[in-house]
Amino acid sequence: MFNKLLLSFCFLSIILAISISSCHKDTVNDSPDIDLSFSADTLRFDTVFTEVGTITRFVKIYNNEEDAVIVDKVYIEASNQSFFRMNVDGIEGSEVENIRIEGQDSIYVFIEASIDPDNPLSISPFIIEDKILITANESSYTVHVEAWGQNANYFPSRFSSSTINAPICNGMPLVWDDPKPYVIYGVLAIDDCDLIIEAGTTVYMHGGVAINDIGVYNDGLLIITQTGSITTKGTAENPVRFLSDRIEPEFQDVSGQWGGLVIQAGSRNNSFEHTHIRHAIVGLSIDSAAVVSLNNCEFSFTSGNGLSAAHAIVAGNNCLFYENGSNSISLNYGGNYVFNHCTLANYDNQAPALSANNIRCSDPLCQGDIFTFPLSAEFTNCIFAGNEADEISLFDITEGMEANFFDYQFNNCIVTVDEILEPTAFPNFFDNCSSCDNITRDDTLFLDLLEYDHHLDTMSIALDKGIFLPSVPLDLDGLPRDPTAVDLGCYELQK
Repeated sequence: MFNKLLLSFCFLSIILAISISSCHKDTVNDSPDIDLSFSADTLRFDTVFTEVGTITRFVKIYNNEEDAVIVDKVYIEASNQSFFRMNVDGIEGSEVENIRIEGQDSIYVFIEASIDPDNPLSISPFIIEDKILITANESSYTVHVEAWGQNANYFPSRFSSSTINAPICNGMPLVWDDPKPYVIYGVLAIDDCDLIIEAGTTVYMHGGVAINDIGVYNDGLLIITQTGSITTKGTAENPVRFLSDRIEPEFQDVSGQWGGLVIQAGSRNNSFEHTHIRHAIVGLSIDSAAVVSLNNCEFSFTSGNGLSAAHAIVAGNNCLFYENGSNSISLNYGGNYVFNHCTLANYDNQAPALSANNIRCSDPLCQGDIFTFPLSAEFTNCIFAGNEADEISLFDITEGMEANFFDYQFNNCIVTVDEILEPTAFPNFFDNCSSCDNITRDDTLFLDLLEYDHHLDTMSIALDKGIFLPSVPLDLDGLPRDPTAVDLGCYELQK
């Protein structure tokens, strides 16, 4: 009898539970604005990829509503082209739909990165980025994912953005000769140290805006201090290259992606050989009394000057400047400069290819103290071309009243000048421009400007116009010049 009563009681309890459950309202929030939050807004995969790298990170999605919500879709933006894989609350796929999150509850989204760091850069760039996109009713959210995709020498580390760092050399040279590239984060100062970069080395600079106790400035700087020096040993076949670390095709022609190279005041024994400097704000800045030699160098895709020097000592041979946002070469506050066989192709901006002066002001408007220093500048077998009527700008604060304070000489050069010849400027300019040709944009010079090919056209007016310089017998390509019929600029047409 007891067993029958117990069985009846259990049966009634089950019926009652089912009845109560069926009366409970299953509420789903269908408001246009869904209150979701996330345990992180960015997932970083910071494993050092010394072999095929596979690692998992997760983010939690919190439903802050009292009622359940339906997440319409969670998906990887790049989908099948992504380096990342996803699992949403146990469901795998690059796109997962209709995920229910109970009120005041959460779900996990697991992200896995699988990267072969030995792939070429075209397949696995240094920084691999994607987005996890989440939509719920009319609300949308984004979680960024970021991984490192290449074996490289991250210098000083991959977490040094917005910091200033200096390697400890202990009196020994710092030699960069690893076949793997070097990737610089933050500001790297070569202090009390000689940096030597061997042929074929590529240095990628990670730019951006730095914010720290110093203030706000452009990140991605290599600074050579007064007690430091830099020597690059590139060749025509294996140049040394300084580039942005954004190597995607859409960034290859983008200027101003990192700060630039800086040679500080008083630094000596700096030499660049077959070196490309690209994508910087200012390619190379050289400060007072610093000494630098430039041989077979290229300065391109800078948002500012290609080369900026102030009160410095610079010698340049076979250098090419193009796609500079301001001057190709800017010489300020005097100094001593000699340039031979250089091509300044300063198209697509309104600044002159060459700017030179002997003045420094204590304020941007020159309303305070004004300082002067003598300028000595000589250019031989060079090309100064661009869109403007004047591709050479000169300013002498003494207006010629002080001897040897503004000495300039152009020998066998192609120039583009107009207003500089006016009586109030430099009407005697061609007295200091021996065997020069003054050209316009209509004159034929280069092979293909649209393709940035600054080799000389077969009909170029720069052919056979130079004088042979025994110190520069080869052109930028490492090919011989004809001693009897030397071409102007950095390239010799091989006849």
